[in-house]
Amino acid sequence: MRLGVIDVGSNTVHLLVVDAYHPGAHPMPDYSHSTVLRLAEHLTPEGDISTEGAATLARFVTECVEVAEERGVRRLMGFATSAIRDAGNTQQVLDQVRDSSGVDLQVLDGDSEAQVTFLAARRWFGWSAGRLLLIDIGGGSLELAAGLDETPDAAVSLPLGAGRLTRELAGDPPDAAELKALRKRVRSEIASVQPRLARVGERHLAVGTSKTIRSLARACGAAPRAEGPYVQRTLSLADLSELVPRIAGMTAAQRAELPGVSGARAPQLLAGAVVVEAAMDLFGVESLAVCPWALREGLILQFLDSLTGRQNP
Repeated sequence: MRLGVIDVGSNTVHLLVVDAYHPGAHPMPDYSHSTVLRLAEHLTPEGDISTEGAATLARFVTECVEVAEERGVRRLMGFATSAIRDAGNTQQVLDQVRDSSGVDLQVLDGDSEAQVTFLAARRWFGWSAGRLLLIDIGGGSLELAAGLDETPDAAVSLPLGAGRLTRELAGDPPDAAELKALRKRVRSEIASVQPRLARVGERHLAVGTSKTIRSLARACGAAPRAEGPYVQRTLSLADLSELVPRIAGMTAAQRAELPGVSGARAPQLLAGAVVVEAAMDLFGVESLAVCPWALREGLILQFLDSLTGRQNP
């Protein structure tokens, strides 16, 4: 079966097409189609997604539908995360997208986003990885989850996305005092939920997902994407703590020259690094195993499980 999932995030709108021949099979990527929309930058002072932003989203989702049809997709699903769920006019935007494209976007709450991403990480690393701690940072939020099974025993979402925090930093590069204040607030918010995840028990593996973490790992020396998804990649706290002060003094254009950092991702790299460093430090994580699967793959796995009545997040 050829499946497609449209993921409307705070930074990008991404269509992933995979072949999944039967429940339990490895979903094989067929095609990827995305655009950097940065919906969170299309907010009005009242917190609504602007008319222009909603129209642009509707047009691109319609384009994704056309691409999916050309690729022979039999089942197309659409989901939205923090940028849509936090907007003041969520329902109006969803209606506009549905009227334009025929796609009924399902809005995931933060805990569900963490749970589905955790499922993807569990399936990727398998049962032998033991109890997992998941760190996943998107444009609008940070998801944390921990557990031994496919459904995490604890899952939380915090408004600490790389894009959201970048908008709080003025200057390019940002002022040192402003960055210090941001780091203090980030640590405080993560520390407030740390006991909840710690009660799950001692982790056996700490996992990081998301484009930001993959970019940070690559900037710290991990293997490039061209070497394929099965190459083991890690991000160490020591390397990250060395990278943060270095990129804090760079402009976004200079960060874009780092290995694995795109021009679109470069402006948010510093804020993302601050969040990941704080999470790793507060949870005592010396090294993150970088997982190539995340929310989109988790949604596909969840759908495949539903075909057999298997229970998951």
